[in-house]
Amino acid sequence: MRLEPVGGTGRLDAVFLLAHAGGVSRQEMIAHRERKLAPEVAERFEMLVARREAGAPLAYVTGEAGFYGRMFAVDERVLVPRPETELAVEWAVRHLRAIGREAGTAADVGTGSGAIAVTLACELPDLNVFASDASQPALAVARANAARNDVFQHVTFLHGDLAAPLLPFAPFDCVVANLPYVPTAECAAPPDPVAFEPLVARDGGADGLALYRRLLPDLPSLIAPRGIALLEAAPVNARALEALVRAVLPSAGVETIVDYAELDRLVIAVVPPSG
Repeated sequence: MRLEPVGGTGRLDAVFLLAHAGGVSRQEMIAHRERKLAPEVAERFEMLVARREAGAPLAYVTGEAGFYGRMFAVDERVLVPRPETELAVEWAVRHLRAIGREAGTAADVGTGSGAIAVTLACELPDLNVFASDASQPALAVARANAARNDVFQHVTFLHGDLAAPLLPFAPFDCVVANLPYVPTAECAAPPDPVAFEPLVARDGGADGLALYRRLLPDLPSLIAPRGIALLEAAPVNARALEALVRAVLPSAGVETIVDYAELDRLVIAVVPPSG
């Protein structure tokens, strides 16, 4: 199997790529496996296999990735959304509902593909969502994903560095940030498929917290009373990030939440009511 050395899931990858080449679901492809491929489908399949064989992430090969039950366009301009990031959306939605702010405001710092911002707008249709990114190419992908998921009118995309473009609209009831958090020395290199993803969206500096250190001074201004901040990190630096958050938000309830693999992943800060 040509694809097996790439990620150890060669057979599954092949079925996925074959279905994509034929424009059908995987279930339909498996159910009619004896069907002869049309020449144009066979040609498309071979091209897809060649890209995957060269190491490209499956999502880049097909041009889309699933996140929180929806599909998002992805390419080399943005990171591929990870399942563990869905945890931030779960907590955000739960908290906004708990404080009765489903029609409040939320900010997604460093939105990338827009997966978090768009999903929040889909899950809470009355929520006003703002999303920032320093990369114009990434924002182009995010805007396309907002349109794809019918929430283009509900998400305001802003170009700029971290909190800078968001501060004029602050405070927010919810602030989510999934910034680059991989320590430089641990950033994947070829032939790892992750190396195809933009380094600027992965490299978090020596300890993986360089960008968070630049964001945190603005955090008190970004979050409204009773609001929540959700910051995704790596298992190796989540506890260090928790300590940094406690320092800038001394009155907030701060804790680190484990992901679905029981690894430290999400630092949460809940700001108390004013007064």
